[in-house]
Amino acid sequence: MAPPRLPGAAVRPLVGRPVPSAGVTWTASSTALLTDHYELTMLTAALRDGTAHRECVFEAFARRLPEGRRYGVVAGTGRLLAAIENFYFDPEELAYLAANGVVDEPTRNWLADYRFGGKVDGYPEGELYFPGSPVLTVRASFAEAVVLETLVLSVLNHDCAVASAAARMVTAAASRPLIEMGSRRTHEQAAVAAARAAFLAGFAGSSNLAAGRCFGVPTLGTAAHAFTLLHDDETTAFSSQVAALGLDTTLLVDTYDISQGIRTAVRVAGPRLGAIRIDSGDLAVLARQARVLLDELGATQTRIVLSGDLDEYAIAALAAAPVDAYGAGTAVVTGSGAPTAGMVYKLVEVAGRPVVKRSEHKATHGGWKTAIRRHKPTGTAVEELLVHDTGWSLQPGDRPLQMPLVRAGARVDGLPTLAQSRQHLQEVLVSLPWEGLKLSRGEPAIPTTYLS
Repeated sequence: MAPPRLPGAAVRPLVGRPVPSAGVTWTASSTALLTDHYELTMLTAALRDGTAHRECVFEAFARRLPEGRRYGVVAGTGRLLAAIENFYFDPEELAYLAANGVVDEPTRNWLADYRFGGKVDGYPEGELYFPGSPVLTVRASFAEAVVLETLVLSVLNHDCAVASAAARMVTAAASRPLIEMGSRRTHEQAAVAAARAAFLAGFAGSSNLAAGRCFGVPTLGTAAHAFTLLHDDETTAFSSQVAALGLDTTLLVDTYDISQGIRTAVRVAGPRLGAIRIDSGDLAVLARQARVLLDELGATQTRIVLSGDLDEYAIAALAAAPVDAYGAGTAVVTGSGAPTAGMVYKLVEVAGRPVVKRSEHKATHGGWKTAIRRHKPTGTAVEELLVHDTGWSLQPGDRPLQMPLVRAGARVDGLPTLAQSRQHLQEVLVSLPWEGLKLSRGEPAIPTTYLS
């Protein structure tokens, strides 16, 4: 599905143009040092005592959803699989580990040949998850799997948090398009991942050019207040922008006086002006006043874009306002108050034997599990089932959730594209009970049940 047309933006469709693979990254070629020191000290000890080669199962899951959230959105899997492929130790990295006494010589020799050779299953991107959902399952020797812990969690915790918040904003915006513009509010690399996650969640595009190059996210942008301030007056600034970008551009009208800015914008561009943007003030009131003024000036088709510290609650409050699109930044890239998804990566099985962590408030359910979502005949989801028996017989309305992602260390062919994952999320959100889409605080939209 092509993204909706946005004010002042020439949105390039995904269909019909090359989109780089998920393996495109913006970091160093090797991802092996994107990890915690203790992963390698555990490896050293396990190699010494002979337990390193025991076959293990690790699961990545969230014990609970962020306070008040009804569902989570899986995102980042494509980035993670590319990062796992690039998880190797080159000579310079091994020299760094040796010089700093991180690992001994036998461990360095083992790391020199490291390539992940196990299996990975997981929820596809764009799938919903709930407390306990095995979003990712890694099956390999302890040595192969344990060193991936930090990488798995850093990618999933960030991207799932952003996508979950962005999906709530898309729901609040209804049919109005959203533009992700939070690059300047986060780390430069996190900004690219956030733009990808927001697009997956239903945002129409992003201001981030690296996200466009790496992941095919539609990019757009016009001008900031600095451009207006650069010129002697708004007339000169708007005239310059229209001359460069055309009548369908979006003029930022709140640098000085908004009413005068709108009058100047229409006088310069005429009634065919594409859009105006308002970035401050009481946005609901200003949008209504702007619509009245634009109509009086004959610019009845000129669209109104609002931005300025918008989150899902602010967007929902603007539902009755005459708004055509939103720009959201800080709230998107910070997960709208929940900057991490709370994912953990836990060992649940060793050599076919379930293992259980019994720590208070941090207990785990042992054993390799697969997941099924149960639905009513109407298609409404009612339960998330976690089952140990892989031969579990499906009932009408049951949908298996995990899919093969990696086999023998190689990514499985035919995994969903970013565009397909985006479409899948739109479909599964419709399956939630209507209470599950509310922004108000409440329990997860459906319960999670463990079956032996």
